[in-house]
Amino acid sequence: MSTSKKVSILYFSDVLCVWAYLAQIRMDELKKTFGDKINVELHFIPVFGSVESKMEANWKDRGGIQAYGKWVFETAAKFKHVDVNEQIWQKNIPQSSASCHLFIKAVQLADEKGLLPKVAEQSHVERVTWSIRQAFFRDLTNVSKLSEQLKIAEGLGLPVDVIQDEISSGAAFAALNQDFLLKETYRVTGSPTLVFNEGRQIIYGNVGYRVIEANIQELLKEPPTSLSWC
Repeated sequence: MSTSKKVSILYFSDVLCVWAYLAQIRMDELKKTFGDKINVELHFIPVFGSVESKMEANWKDRGGIQAYGKWVFETAAKFKHVDVNEQIWQKNIPQSSASCHLFIKAVQLADEKGLLPKVAEQSHVERVTWSIRQAFFRDLTNVSKLSEQLKIAEGLGLPVDVIQDEISSGAAFAALNQDFLLKETYRVTGSPTLVFNEGRQIIYGNVGYRVIEANIQELLKEPPTSLSWC
């Protein structure tokens, strides 16, 4: 086996998805365990593209957004590694996750062009994504507002004018559209979803760390021709 072999992982999520918030600890552990043996690409899907219509469709007969917020808090309370405000989805409710995803793609593009300061550990995309999630779930920030996104970027020491340029030029919109096309290509149905081996293996939802780890171990161990009997 070549020591240079690397497993590519496409990670699809929505920043307002509580399961993706809870799953971040698993993604961090994967990086610690496998280091440069894996390459994780962050992609975003609009599970909460329209919060109002989502709540209308899924929670109208179950108590509405207030009931959903209670469910989110009670679900997250079972996990001690994250902070979720008891009033989540009750105050400062965002309109859409799409604006957050657009902002993150702008950060990603600016970073790829070398326009952002170098960082040693987490990428700027990872830092901004996690900060937006914490701002929403922990601090009850309406993260769908550009003004709040800019505050988060400024707090991380990022040049907001550079990020805004990627949005105003249309480049961030194009990058976000590519995420949507990838979602369709791999038939990703929800958040979070991990896609391995060019779509041959897909892990969706609240799946334990050991299951994800086992998939990566097998991909590192086996040559590509042994992964299918067809």
